[in-house]
Amino acid sequence: MTVAALLAAFSAGAQAPDEQHERLDSIVVSATRAGKTTPVTFTMVGKEDLSRATPSASLPMALDGLPSVVTANEGGTGLGNSKIWIRGSKGSQINVTLNGITLNDAESQEVFWVNIPALTSILSSVQVQRGLGTSASGSGAFGASINMNTAFVGQDPFANFELSGGSYNTFTTVLSAGTGLTESGFYGSAAYSRGYTDGYIRNAKARVQSAFAVLGWMRGRNSVRLTWLLGDQHTGITWNGIDLDQYAKDRRYNDAGEYYDAAGNVHYYDNQTDNYTQNHLQLNYTHRFPVNLTWSTTLNYTMGKGYDEYYKQGRKFAKYGFPAVVEGEKKTDLIYRKSMANGLWVLSSDLRYRSRRLDVTGGVSLSQYTGDHFGEILWSSVLGDGLDYTPLNRPDPLNGWYFNRGVKREISAFARAEVLVAKWLTAYADLQFRGVGLRMSGVDDEDNADMTFKTFWPFFNPRAGLTASWADAHKAYASVAWGHREPSRSDIKEVIESNNLGGADREELRPEKMLDVEIGYQFAGKKVSAGINLYAMEYFDMLLETGRLSSSGYPVKDNVARGWRRGIELTGAYMPWKWLRLDANATLSVNRIAAYDDSAACIDNDWNELGYSQVYPGGHFDRTTMLLSPSVIAGGALSVRPFDALLKNPGPELRLTGKYVGKQYLDNTSSEDRTVPAYFVANLSLTQQFSVGRRDLSRRPVLGIGAYVDNLFNHLYYADGGAWKYYNIDSGEVVSGVYIYPQAPIHGMVKVWFRW
Repeated sequence: MTVAALLAAFSAGAQAPDEQHERLDSIVVSATRAGKTTPVTFTMVGKEDLSRATPSASLPMALDGLPSVVTANEGGTGLGNSKIWIRGSKGSQINVTLNGITLNDAESQEVFWVNIPALTSILSSVQVQRGLGTSASGSGAFGASINMNTAFVGQDPFANFELSGGSYNTFTTVLSAGTGLTESGFYGSAAYSRGYTDGYIRNAKARVQSAFAVLGWMRGRNSVRLTWLLGDQHTGITWNGIDLDQYAKDRRYNDAGEYYDAAGNVHYYDNQTDNYTQNHLQLNYTHRFPVNLTWSTTLNYTMGKGYDEYYKQGRKFAKYGFPAVVEGEKKTDLIYRKSMANGLWVLSSDLRYRSRRLDVTGGVSLSQYTGDHFGEILWSSVLGDGLDYTPLNRPDPLNGWYFNRGVKREISAFARAEVLVAKWLTAYADLQFRGVGLRMSGVDDEDNADMTFKTFWPFFNPRAGLTASWADAHKAYASVAWGHREPSRSDIKEVIESNNLGGADREELRPEKMLDVEIGYQFAGKKVSAGINLYAMEYFDMLLETGRLSSSGYPVKDNVARGWRRGIELTGAYMPWKWLRLDANATLSVNRIAAYDDSAACIDNDWNELGYSQVYPGGHFDRTTMLLSPSVIAGGALSVRPFDALLKNPGPELRLTGKYVGKQYLDNTSSEDRTVPAYFVANLSLTQQFSVGRRDLSRRPVLGIGAYVDNLFNHLYYADGGAWKYYNIDSGEVVSGVYIYPQAPIHGMVKVWFRW
């Protein structure tokens, strides 16, 4: 578990803080969040809603019911590598923050949710912004943002325990305890969490754990907090997916680690895994001045290291840096690791002034990320166990199989203001500058391709809008925003390798740009609430995924000159009685590319992969649909507490949810042969809480029990995938296929918890 789950774990059962302390702590997250008058399309998810998720669910799976959200899990369940799309925008385009600090990896721009499995049960709230949203530090939102917030320091000591288990040998445990806020203003907390699962598909095992410690002081106008976080995860590699023929035979199949002995018998290498460990150290200071002014500064250092381990057959000696080749032997079976070690420094500071008519926030963020990537040879079938492989594993370009380094520096500054120009009208402006410098050096694993690269991207991202509110129940807003997004390391790496290895030269990838227009209306009555939002996200030089994966599992992207996502989002809720609630949402959209040139990996007549890609004859398409962008997304939930009208304390809650996702294409050619068919999935849960020794459930301690059934109607479906293509440069033929990720049939979990 990484920073999010660790920092959150201590506060799962803490009582609500007093108003002064809550205001002081909330400054830490207010810089990235939209307020009730901000003209940004967003949805708030509270602690109670998060606690309803299946215990093994990562945060993306817990957010599946929100408007325009689609989720999938590579292992088929909820624990392990999970993915989220919002309006079709994937993880690398979604800015994720915890208490104001960006969690996106600086190089890949992704957040790896497998590292934070217990997050759903211990956050106090999540704000999901759709579109460009508000300014934030780190890689900017380019379709959506997820702003997470932990519960703040309570007044009393607490202790929590959660234990759950279920299908596919899935078990999770969360322990947390804290002193509460003492009379002197000091507080301390600690937490531990771990999760285990075999997963639905073969090799989808996950072994994750975390530890946390915090020491803080809060008094008067000052708050100081020091946090140490440790996260550790070991998961089976699952990103290969399976083809449709194999899906029809065995939908749990996964070829990761598969090899054959001399007799042709199949075996599996058990340690075909992804492994990563992170340490975080974070220091925050917040001070409130007497003139409605508050200053908050956070210094963060993150150190990470990890590796992917593989067993591969029939590999060429020359590719892996062996000092000499055994006579007569050109190929060997290998066990090797692709390793990484990185460090990230972040200094973030913001200042906020707030009065009755004016709310102004400004901030700066400085960061430096250094990431080393290197290969380690563990074993060769030809050279055996007796060889000293150490010279091949030194992390430098002269002795190792490969070594490369990336250094990314960023400076960003923003100023945001909301002005009450009339009793019913608020004007909004948000100006951000980001300067991003990237330097890469060394060689990569693909035939020692030279990774030398250096650039600097300056971005200016303005936003503006108006919000009108009247009669305490109506709100209308309109906004326009302009944003930029730089290519990731893996994007640049793919272009460099392709150009170094031959074929038609690919142009250097350009940053993508977007114009986002949002127009919405919301009504909030006593029993009925409803909303409608129209959006147009207009892309220029869009960094669009092709459907193919790199050798390390990252999506391969190309620039597309012009594309757009335009749609309408509808939301509604009806609560006729306190024991019955209905929620529903739907998104109807078009997601188009004006013109697209599709590329394919090149091979020769002997099926030797040549290491580069190029546009194949007939690969040009006009007015096509973006991959993994359904035109229809709809969801709903029915919550029933049948005994609440009779009992003083809340009775059992029965909750039924359903999600429909329309057809999706697996590449950008709109080919009917490469699609994810439309699917509908329903989930059911039954929970009950009891007071222990006291009649009032609003006071601690509390004992709870829950049962959760996912995929209630046992629908066999897949929710994610991609497409591969090979272009034979000798024959001119194109061969293609798909890879998909099957989701588990009906499965369930039970959970018990105790909160004191």
